[in-house]
Amino acid sequence: MKRLIFFLLISLRVNTLLAGEGMWIPMLLSQNEAEMKAMGMRISAEDIYSVNKGSLKDAILQFGRGCTASFISSQGLILTNHHCGYGEIQKHSSLENDYLTNGFWAKNYAEELPNPGLTVTQLVKMEDVTEAVLAGVARDMTEARRAELIRNNSRKLIEEARKTTGLDISIRPFYYGNQYIMMFNRIYKDVRLVGAPPSNIGKFGGDTDNWMWPRHTGDFSLFRVYLSSKGEPADYSPENVPYQPEKWLPISLKGVEEGDFTFVFGYPGRTNQYLPAAAVKLITEVSNPPRVMLRGTRLEIFKHYSQTDPLVRIQYAAKDARVANAWKKMIGESKGIRRLNGIERKLEIEKQFTQWAASTPERQALYGGIVPAFNDNYAKLEPLTLASDYLSEAGMGVELFQLATRFVPLVEEVQKPKPDTARVSSLKKSLAGFVDEFFKDYYEPIDREVATALLSYYTKNQPVGFRPAFLEQITARHKGNVEAYVSVLFGKSMFASQQQLTQWLNNISPKTIKKLEKDPAWQAAASMRSFSNNSIDPAMRPLQQANDSLMRLFMTGLMEMQTERRFYPDANSTLRVTYGMVEGYNPADAITYNYFTTLEGILEKENPDIYDYVVEPKLKELHRGGDFGPYASSGGRMHVAFVASNHTTGGNSGSPVLNADGQLVGLNFDRCWEGTMSDLMYDPAMSRNISADIRYVLFIVDKFAGARHLVDEMTLIR
Repeated sequence: MKRLIFFLLISLRVNTLLAGEGMWIPMLLSQNEAEMKAMGMRISAEDIYSVNKGSLKDAILQFGRGCTASFISSQGLILTNHHCGYGEIQKHSSLENDYLTNGFWAKNYAEELPNPGLTVTQLVKMEDVTEAVLAGVARDMTEARRAELIRNNSRKLIEEARKTTGLDISIRPFYYGNQYIMMFNRIYKDVRLVGAPPSNIGKFGGDTDNWMWPRHTGDFSLFRVYLSSKGEPADYSPENVPYQPEKWLPISLKGVEEGDFTFVFGYPGRTNQYLPAAAVKLITEVSNPPRVMLRGTRLEIFKHYSQTDPLVRIQYAAKDARVANAWKKMIGESKGIRRLNGIERKLEIEKQFTQWAASTPERQALYGGIVPAFNDNYAKLEPLTLASDYLSEAGMGVELFQLATRFVPLVEEVQKPKPDTARVSSLKKSLAGFVDEFFKDYYEPIDREVATALLSYYTKNQPVGFRPAFLEQITARHKGNVEAYVSVLFGKSMFASQQQLTQWLNNISPKTIKKLEKDPAWQAAASMRSFSNNSIDPAMRPLQQANDSLMRLFMTGLMEMQTERRFYPDANSTLRVTYGMVEGYNPADAITYNYFTTLEGILEKENPDIYDYVVEPKLKELHRGGDFGPYASSGGRMHVAFVASNHTTGGNSGSPVLNADGQLVGLNFDRCWEGTMSDLMYDPAMSRNISADIRYVLFIVDKFAGARHLVDEMTLIR
């Protein structure tokens, strides 16, 4: 344990400036305070994270399952990205009330829209429980015994903390299991939509501009947290009242200048900075290319139909965004690693590590076999990873198969000798709602074309033994004719008909399940599930577990070897602080990007023939009149977005960007495409986070939407 603590202290040592890189644990931020102040910060680490007084961390929320938000008023108003609230906005949209196209602005509390299932999570405190979690763990233990002991220790700690606090408790590993921190969270379940700009503002530039700079997107939406009349988190009720938080973010109208210190406070999802070369190669050279091809195929089909049918555009807006986001990121990630010679740099570190390990018998015994073991494991993982990727991207890229898979828990319960009637009833009710939602946003011609294209790729590119058995029907029954299989699939499956599926669901029994077993969509879904459970997962799991164990040792060894390097833990969807400077960058020879964009750039990009580049008439009117209110820059221009060197990733969407005084100046929503490899390798020259200027957000709320009452709730610093 003393050795572990020694390494962790090494990892937090402040030495040379690493402006921009790093995702730091808030409760340990005092270790970074000197550097942050040297870069310009004027508040203290205690002002950012404290358990003894109100601090900025009390205003930060995890929004849903994969974004960040923050309190910006004393009445529970929260700010996040438009794309984070996109699914909720889309669910409330219809041809009659097209909030995606036209925007939505509640004039009062009564008009704010509930969102069942949406939650926000507030961190109350963190606590290092490494010693208690690892109690009894010995180096010579088997991995299975080690994992069991850690699970038991963690469970006891969680149960006790829940009893004493009444909060939601979790324990998360850091540094690949070398450190454990307990999270004390409060979860709010009544979160209502308050405001969202039209998509031509909130999603301006669409997927074409996604991950790109210069950017002109007003990517924001507003929600509000409600509590019960007793002041407690509760499910939606008309009697609930707006939450009055202890802390909300003050908003600066002063803007930012190049060279200004900024920091981002949020919930980054997943990074892998310390992976070996073989793993980086697997991701960027083996896995990404076919995934990019398969997703690109779906996007082209979505685009074709969405451009000709307004209803289809609404139905597939959220689906298109989900598919496109990862598609474009993977392209940039692979390109960035090649540009950095990332695999070669990883190989050089491994060479140094191997030489260092061989320098003493003790090190050789502990670390000498790590790199060869990595290489062997990842070589075995390559074909399995491809098989898994094709299963998820090609097989489950067909919506009909996704729908059929959702029925598995219900069918398994009904088939039991003594089904749990209460669970059956609950599952039926849940599925009935899901079926309604599914068909509300489903267009069969798209799914037919997607199925034909993806299954064609699947059968051509994955050999027998690395693909599910149902694909052999295309060869055996249809002589390799994918279109013939797809015609039978959609012609005979009840999953293609809401009426048939609903009728079957209402009358489900062991007898009717026999009919289900003959359904081609169910057969395909069952085949993919069987292939995953019986062929892919059992083969991948031991290799992944072995790599996890190796990473824990590799991490310890790297910390011991590189004593002058400051290590930060990979992102794992826990609250982090990252900090850097406002600055532009040079993406290629003779190209220099400024650090901010303006409203003039929106008009320069305008193209009335392309939906993503349509400019709202009122926005043009405000621009012509120079009617920017108090939100213009000192030069009288309306800034829209800016870039800085803060190290961000997925999950940081919606994170507040704060200035040296801890005041809100921007809303993080993206990264520059040239820096998307920062999940694997940070590049200070190219890694930039993209944020909406908070003044543009306020300008849209106030001047464009006429929702001044929302601005009046906020604390503005002029």
